Amino acid sequence: MTAAILAEQLMKTYRGRSGDVEAVRGVDLEVAKGEVFGFLGPNGAGKSTTVRMLTTLMTITSGTARVAGFDVASQPHETRRRIGVALQEAGLDARQTGRELLVLQARLFGMSRTDATDRAQALLEWVDLTEAADRSVKGYSGGMKRRLDLASALVNEPEVLFLDEPTTGLDPASRLTVWDEVRRINNLGTTVFLTTQYLEEADQLCDRIAIIDGGAIVRRGTPSELKSELRQRLQLDHEPTLDDVFLDATGRSRQRVAGDVQEIHA
Repeated sequence: MTAAILAEQLMKTYRGRSGDVEAVRGVDLEVAKGEVFGFLGPNGAGKSTTVRMLTTLMTITSGTARVAGFDVASQPHETRRRIGVALQEAGLDARQTGRELLVLQARLFGMSRTDATDRAQALLEWVDLTEAADRSVKGYSGGMKRRLDLASALVNEPEVLFLDEPTTGLDPASRLTVWDEVRRINNLGTTVFLTTQYLEEADQLCDRIAIIDGGAIVRRGTPSELKSELRQRLQLDHEPTLDDVFLDATGRSRQRVAGDVQEIHA
């Protein structure tokens, strides 16, 4: 397996008043080129901290990580040029139009004004925002902002795309639209690293998943492998869901949310 992401004994420790806090504790990850990899866990489990380390947004306390072939600690600039990042809160300037935002992003990656304009138009068409392209972002719906944030993360045609809870807070229709966009991006060869609190999302989109709890990986495998292992181990007379796998691994509770999607709660 050729790795798009390879992390070994990744750790992040914070200094607190009562001593050191280990947010991420010895995480090992290997994500193959071209797959959609799901990273699951409850709030505070270490998902976003891991993503921030892998995307050079946060220093690594110890361990190593390579993304798109580059060491994220010693080669941050090379890493950034090959990745796209859409964090949980869309980093969009509400005063700009969608087109202006994408053109600016392309210019920051060194494109000429002509190439930046062309790239912005292509991405607006890709995420079906051409009609809203020249409206200010503050007038966009939540789903439109998510799609624009996706387009922004794709400006540099990244080898690896990091999506940190891209559908949190969206209505069911908007969530399905984002799922379709993720599939289209992946079908073009982009590796996708997806963190999510929605178990159905991971089941639908991901080739493999890892579950993190308390800063450590507690389960990993394909969704079908994890469900099959649970059924055999507990000798269940029914096919378990990914919800059951998650509960077995972490002991968290869950409740039904809009769109018939399970959301994890600490």
